[in-house]
Amino acid sequence: MVLENLLTLILLVAPLPDGMRWLRVVAAFGLLIAVAQVLIEGPRWQMVPAYLLTLSLVLAWLLGNLVSAQGFAGQILTSRAVTGAGLGLGLLALAISAAMPLVFPVFGFPQPGGPYAIGTVTYHWTDAARPEIFVADPDARRELMVQIWYPASGEGSSPRAPYMADADAVTAVFAGLQQLPDFLFGHFKYATTNAVASAPVAADLPSYPVLLYLEGATGFRQMGMFQVEELVSHGYIVVALDQPGAAATVVFPDGHQVAAPPVADLKAMIGASYMQGNSKPLLNGRPLQGGSIIPYLVQDVSFALDQLAMLNGTDPDGILYGRLDLQRAGVFGMSLGGIVAGQACLRDARLKACLMMDAPMTFDVVEAGLRQPSMWITRDAAWMRLERERSGGWPEDEIAAHLTTMRAVYEGLAGPGYFVEVAGMFHSNFMDLPNWLPLASLLGLSGPIDGRRGHRMVNAYSLAFFDSHLKQEPAVLLEGQSEQYPEVLLQTRLP
Repeated sequence: MVLENLLTLILLVAPLPDGMRWLRVVAAFGLLIAVAQVLIEGPRWQMVPAYLLTLSLVLAWLLGNLVSAQGFAGQILTSRAVTGAGLGLGLLALAISAAMPLVFPVFGFPQPGGPYAIGTVTYHWTDAARPEIFVADPDARRELMVQIWYPASGEGSSPRAPYMADADAVTAVFAGLQQLPDFLFGHFKYATTNAVASAPVAADLPSYPVLLYLEGATGFRQMGMFQVEELVSHGYIVVALDQPGAAATVVFPDGHQVAAPPVADLKAMIGASYMQGNSKPLLNGRPLQGGSIIPYLVQDVSFALDQLAMLNGTDPDGILYGRLDLQRAGVFGMSLGGIVAGQACLRDARLKACLMMDAPMTFDVVEAGLRQPSMWITRDAAWMRLERERSGGWPEDEIAAHLTTMRAVYEGLAGPGYFVEVAGMFHSNFMDLPNWLPLASLLGLSGPIDGRRGHRMVNAYSLAFFDSHLKQEPAVLLEGQSEQYPEVLLQTRLP
């Protein structure tokens, strides 16, 4: 469309000989291309400037045909002043229409670096023994949507799975919680991943280590796809939990949804687990067990491990039957997901390795400590303050709580530990936002580090950590400072 509009603009303003003016009929082809784009790819808000420019050029062509024989009117329309103004406005509109799809692209993900292709399946699980506290109905039971990505046999020509199966519903709530117009995320439904739905599991090994992934507050289970796909490509099965109350909204197979509480209320229910002086929040008029929502969310992790054991051992027709190595299970998450991951490692010994990203630790974890090998990936206070300056948030007490609680647990570890600080990172660099918005750094929404490079560093240290402690493979990256990643400050504690 951009190229056709450029050609049309040139032909409309160029002083063509009489015998060549018929070439301006190319304007009509722009309209055909616009219609084809809408029918084949679907209408997109990023394309609105291109649609308007195409329509304007067609109208200009038709108007030129109508007045070409009208003497004085024709002279006005073909005067240098009018032609120059039209060219200037046309080039400006052309630049805007070309820029919008680049600034807000229908994004994808780079090919991960491991040897395995990726398959994915999704499950709906209900914990009949537990009430759902995020709805008013006292008879509602806790439900989870769980998506699993796993090493797969090569499926080079198969259609790729969508980034989000319920994109319109989820992004509408997500946008509302962030106080943004929902059309900004309308293109998420077109984004795809490197995974293939229900592909056969790779036959190289009888089973693969399992990692549970936990989302950030008001996020969704796919928000760390850059990290999920890299780990899966290197031989891990990753199980992402969509946790009602933590996620923006969770859409269930029958169409009902459970949305997150208002952001301020959710922050209070999370902050009570690690911030001194926080009042005890209420949910649906009732006090929370344990004073925050963290203990309740941790129960989802243990329930998921139970369900995975059943899936692994009692479903011979299932894709993953017998392929889940739950003796080598770990957990990782960012922000709220990292808080829950730390608490889950304290409460459930089945988790053998714990990775927490940019997340404070609860009072319980600080007091009791962790026995599993643990890694924290974060940044120092200076980058948190720069994030506050550019995009808000991060008051000093929040910065102090994050850094002091992570540091306290790290320094009290009974087993191996790693504290990874990455210069130039903002909170959003630990999720997919740099993929969603390539200019996020220029807009102050992500850190000054190149978004793809930041993701490569998070992936490299995540993979080295899990390889070392779940696969017992050597991990040179954990042995000291890396020349490849000078932005990283690595500290280690070995027993």
